[in-house]
Parts: sequence; C-alpha cells; structure tokens
Amino acid sequence: RLLSITEQTAGQNAQVTERFMYAGNSEAEKARNLAGICTHHYDPAGLVQTDSIALTGVPLSITRQLLKDADKPVSWPESNPQTLLSAEKYTTQTIADATGAVLNTTNAAGHQQKVTYDIAGLLRTSRVTVKGGTEKIIIKSVTYSAAGQKLCEEHGNGVVTTYTYEPQTQRLIAVKTEHPARKKIFQDLRYEYDPVGNVLCVTNSAEETRFWHNQKVVPENRYTYDTLYQLVSATGREMANAGQQRSSLPDIYPFDKASYTNYTRNYIYDRAGNMTQIRHSAPATNNNYTTDITVSQRSNRAVLKTLADTPEKAEALFTPGGQQTQLQPGQTLSWTARGELQQVTPVVRNGAAGDRESYRYDAGSQRILKTTVQETGSRTQTQQVIYLPGLELHSGKENYQVICAGVAGRAQVRLLHWQDGKKDHQRFSYDNLIGSSGLETDGDGKLLSQEEYYPFGGTAVLVADADSGIDYKTHRYSGKERDATGLYYYGYRYYQPWAGRWLSSDPAGTVDGLNLYSMVRNNPVSFSDEQGLVAYPRTQIPGTSLYQPGINTGSDREIRGAKLIPPAANTVTELFKGEPVRLDDVLADSTLQQTPLLTDLINPAKIKMDSSTRSSLSAVKGGIMEFNAVHIPAGNNGINALRIIDTETSAFQRGKGTTLAYWVPQGGYADIPAHPENGQPQLVFTPGFSGCSFVADKLDDTTIRVRHVQGGKEDAEYNRLHASEHGHGMIGAMEYRDYGYHENYSGAVLENIQGSAFMKYEGDSWQIKYQRLKNAPGIVSMGEKTSGIVRKQQGLKLEIRHSRERSVVGTGSVPLMH
Repeated sequence: RLLSITEQTAGQNAQVTERFMYAGNSEAEKARNLAGICTHHYDPAGLVQTDSIALTGVPLSITRQLLKDADKPVSWPESNPQTLLSAEKYTTQTIADATGAVLNTTNAAGHQQKVTYDIAGLLRTSRVTVKGGTEKIIIKSVTYSAAGQKLCEEHGNGVVTTYTYEPQTQRLIAVKTEHPARKKIFQDLRYEYDPVGNVLCVTNSAEETRFWHNQKVVPENRYTYDTLYQLVSATGREMANAGQQRSSLPDIYPFDKASYTNYTRNYIYDRAGNMTQIRHSAPATNNNYTTDITVSQRSNRAVLKTLADTPEKAEALFTPGGQQTQLQPGQTLSWTARGELQQVTPVVRNGAAGDRESYRYDAGSQRILKTTVQETGSRTQTQQVIYLPGLELHSGKENYQVICAGVAGRAQVRLLHWQDGKKDHQRFSYDNLIGSSGLETDGDGKLLSQEEYYPFGGTAVLVADADSGIDYKTHRYSGKERDATGLYYYGYRYYQPWAGRWLSSDPAGTVDGLNLYSMVRNNPVSFSDEQGLVAYPRTQIPGTSLYQPGINTGSDREIRGAKLIPPAANTVTELFKGEPVRLDDVLADSTLQQTPLLTDLINPAKIKMDSSTRSSLSAVKGGIMEFNAVHIPAGNNGINALRIIDTETSAFQRGKGTTLAYWVPQGGYADIPAHPENGQPQLVFTPGFSGCSFVADKLDDTTIRVRHVQGGKEDAEYNRLHASEHGHGMIGAMEYRDYGYHENYSGAVLENIQGSAFMKYEGDSWQIKYQRLKNAPGIVSMGEKTSGIVRKQQGLKLEIRHSRERSVVGTGSVPLMH
C-alpha cells in the first residue's frame, strides 16, 4: 500500500508532500466500513479524514483540516503530523441510498441539501435548508429527453429554462429563460451552425434592437472561421464606454442607462495555431486597438508584446516545465513542483511588501484555499476563501458563506449566508452553449445582472442595478471562477482571456493537439473546456462533417480526480427463471434508463451454440446474425440480456420473435450500410464494455466500418491503422470517458468502469446508444428446463451473480453524422 509521496526539486531538500494512513480491522472500524481503507490522507493542503463510508463506497462523513501555515511548503513528518494542522475541522456528512445515489448532504457549516432523482437516476429536484432556517426550493423540476439531454428546468424562484435541440444532430439550437407568472422573458438565445457544427450566429430574441449614434445595434453575434475552423472574425455589441480589454472588469451601468455599440474583432494565428494578434474595432466610439502577442521561435510559448518584444524574451518568461512567470509587466507568477499556480504578485513595491494572491491545492490539484493580501499604507487587508464540498467560506473584509447548490448542467445556484444576521441572498445563474453566465436572478425571480462576453473571454456587456450585489458574482466566462487577477480558474489550469491563451502547458499532453497553450483549438464559440484539459467536442476534418480518426489512450482516457466506486460488498449468486422477451421492448429508451442490458449470453462458455456461431464469434470480421432477448427478474427492474439465435436455440426460446442485426466482435469490426434498405438490419450489437471503445468510420458514401476497440490496444486496433482503414474519417465514437464515469448531484465524478452499448438506425442516421452501469450483474450460466407431467411447461434457468447496489447510473447517445 502507498504510504507516502516524496518530492524534490533542483537545489531543494526532499519533502514528503503526502502521507497515507489506513484503518485496521477492529469492530468499530468494520462497523463504519473502514477496514483496510485509507482514513487519513495528509496532502499539500492539510488532512482529509474519512470517518465513515457506505457499502457502495460513498463517503458518509469526511473531515478536512487545513495547514496552520498555508504560505510555506509542507513536509509531513512520520510521527505526529497533526501538529502542522490548524485546530478548525470541517466535516461534510452524506446520506445515500442502496445504489449509492446521494440523497442528503450536510456541509461543514451545517447547511443541508436534499435531492431527488427520476427513474433514470438523473437529478429531478433540489432543496436547501440553511442551518436554523426553513427549507428553500432550488430546483422545482427537471425533465430530460430519452438521450439524457435537459429539456426544461424550473427553479424555486419561478424562473423556467427550456432547451431545444436539432433532431438530426442533437445540437442545442435554442435556450429560453423566462418567468411565466410575470410574462417576462429574460433571454431567448437562438443558435445557427454550419454543416460541421461551428456556431455561425447567436441571437438573443429577448433583447431589443437599439439605435445609438446613428447606428443600428442588433442583439446578435456573428462568427467567421478559416479552413482549420479557427475563429478569425467576430461581431457583436459592447458597452458604449468600453475601452481596451484588460485584466479588470469594465464599468457597470444600470439597466435603464446602458448604451451599446457594435464591435468587430479579427484574430490572426501563426502556422502552429498561436494567436499572434487581436484587432478590435468599434468605429462609433473610436474604441480601436490592437493586441500583439510575441511567440517563441523554439516552442509555442508566447506572451503579450508588452511583456516581451522578441521571441527570445518570450521563451525566457517560462519555466522549463512550460509555466509562464509574468502575468503583466511587474506582476510575477510562481509555481509548485506539480505545475500548479502557487502565487500571483500583482503589485511589487520597492523596500516594502507587495500585494499577492496565493493558492493551495489538494492531492488532485484542485484548489482548496485562496488568500488575497493587499497592502494599504500601514494596514494589511487579508481575504480568504476556503473551498469545501458544496460550500465556500469567505473571510476578511466581509465574513460570509456561499452554499453551492447542485444544478443539472453548468448553470449555478449560489446562496449567500451571513452569520451576523444579514439577510440571506440567492443568486441563480443561467448559462449559454459554452457555460458562460449570461444573467442572474434573485430568490424572487428578479433580474440581477446581465453579462455578455467577447469570444475568447473578457466582458463586453455588464449591466446591473446598484442593489444587485454584482460584486458577489464570481463565476463568469465558461461558468468558471474569475479571480481578482482577472484569471479564470478551470481546475487544472488558469486562463488569461485578454491573450486567449493558457498560463501553462496542457497537463493532459497532446490529447487536444500539438499546441499545448491554445484555447479549445482557437474555436471558443463552438467548443468548451470543462477542466482545462481538453476541448469538447472532437477535432473535425476541415471541409467535412467528419472527425480526425483518433481515440484516447492510456491516462488520457481517464478523468483526473474521479473516485473509483468499490466492488459491491453484498454480491450473491442466485437462480432465477428467465423469459424470452421482445427485442424492441428491451431496447426502448425508457427500459435502458433503468434495466441493465447484458451480453453475457453471447458467450459459448455460458450457453449452447452450434459450431458455425462459435466460429463467427471468434472471427475478427463480424457479420449478420439473429438475436432475441431474455428478461431475468433479479432485483429492482430486473436484468435484460441479448442472445444469439442458432440451430441450438429451441422453439420456446424463439417464442417472442427474433431480429437480424450486425455483430461486431471484441477487437474486431463489421461493415454496415450507411443507410439500410431492402430489409437490411437496423441494429448493431457487440460485447459489453469495461475499458473498450465503440468507433465508427465512414469508408465511403455507402459503407460504415464499426469497431469494438479493446482497452489498452487503441493504437494497434485503431489509431495506427493505415489511412485506408478509416476511409474518409471518423463519424463518431463512444469512449471510456463516456460510459465509465458519471457525476453525482454535487458534481463529484465517480468511476463506474462498466457499460453496454449498441447501434440503432433511426430517421436517416445511425446512433450509438449506451448505458453506464454501476456494479454490473453477471450471468454465470443459462439452461432450459421442462416441468410438469401432464402439461409440459418450458422455462429458462439462469444463475445470476448480482448485488442490490447495482444500477444504471446514466444513459447517453452519440449521433453518427454521415
């Protein structure tokens, strides 16, 4: 077992940055399911202590302690490491159901949040009770499509947001936020795309067209791209008093006094995808300026020209690990050995202490503490934010707590609570396609603020009334937190919007291209980055609707910081009587959302098969086979299993009918028609998934090649194949990240490992449909039995290994555009 982690940087002493202590096997420890579990994890931010866990592996009680001195690097001693900790303890308690779904959370300040789920396990409602207060409804209801996409969300303040998707591509084409009772529409965003999915135009139909200084100002943004789909031109509106974009926010105007003007931005890139120039033009206000960026000749490292006017100077402003060391002239940046931003010094004073903002991170490189120090004459002002599960503790100039309520999607609800008796304040945030917070309402549904952004970040429009509490808005562009430095914190990296670049190289490596500093492939209107690691969705082939062939390998398949769901503790093996069922019923979306779909019966070791079927299953190239399904009444909602029909299949087992479908072997492929006709199958089946990928390429206009790529063999079985094997390119894929992970209501990412998937032709295109399975059951064997002396009755006898903790934790679909 891992006991400690020691780090040593050049010229420094070795430091033990992490220590691990494990529970024993006492009755008290077993009663809390802690036997053999790491209960004390001393990390770079302090201590995480696990007090109790559920049988499903969900932590029921977690306590966090911080370091006494957060400004110094820590080296944990082997004995009495607790002496380095502050006395304050922050405990988060959780109640979960038998499947591991979290139902109730009490955060470290004693505030409680309750959630409920729909039949598919997706968030349905959310309520918060402030300590000593009454319960408040945060989310009144959420509805989803069969593919798991959010259709409508109603908040407790009466505000309703509806989402509309294009049927063929499932792209978001409209977001409407309104208060029906007041007949007030806050935003009505309409999206237009080109054939490959680049956003061409965004219109807010809830806003009026205005006129200012003899110009017509329409509430819309338009975008133009080059042949690599990099954004080269953008038009929109900005505040009439806007100046050159800097790290600070623009002036704020009330709603009734805001004036707008049109702007145009042009972007220039070098051959490596480095942005070298931003040209901004607003003729009506003469707000015209150019931002130049100097790029190193040895790498893709680059900084503003105001920092370095030659490539050599630009290269010198980075550490050997690729971290930028100056933010603006005179503003220094320092980094940890793990590549985490440790401190920003925005003001340096000769002979006196400078202003600074410093950060502390946990073992997963997620921020736990932010400290801002400002020197004003003889006084030092210190502000601090402690980040805990579902809670932020702010202290310094003003002491208050922020309860971060779970919401379905990227929009956020934040409840501000003061312990000194000041009235609580609710802020409901509503986002756009890439997650940027466009508007806020309060607990009564009153509009608090409205904000619009330039494509690469930076605020173009900001209106709010004086009593709106706009200073409490911390999450803006892409839904990420904006620090006092003007940087945006994404989780693994910091982003500088005025330069359109990351401060450091991508810790995920070249998963998002060879340029480790570019923001979402220089297409920030169509793509987003959730953690500072990789753009979403995939890289498209210019001039087509196809993707570059390539799937993630190694650690790039993983989501950093995700917690692995442990094996079920109460697994049993039981006998059940199964029944043949219609395949259409098994594959219905409503069934997939609650009943596991297994492929265990497509295995010669578990069921009788003829020699021809056995041979087909072991072949590299699949083909057409005959299928039906079996239902097993094991546990809630039962279990469904696919099976192959051959000469060994009895008439009884064929009783509910059979269906032809294409079969894709594990590690193999099958060629299927792009558009089935004349009775060709409209289904594709393949073995279950536990690390593998399901990938489809367009060989030509009539044929699609579908592959079941084995985990760990992505390069051999797909990435490094000859170009002719991919044809025109990839049309879509389901990878481990899609089915192997899921989020709980609080945003924590859990690794569930297993999934099932198949393809179905619907409308004019194929779709990959998949399940995320937690503690998936297994079929040990199946046989047919006949009972009764006078009246013979046939039935199926199945041996099932399963747990009451198993569940379908999510479903999804991948449209294949061909």
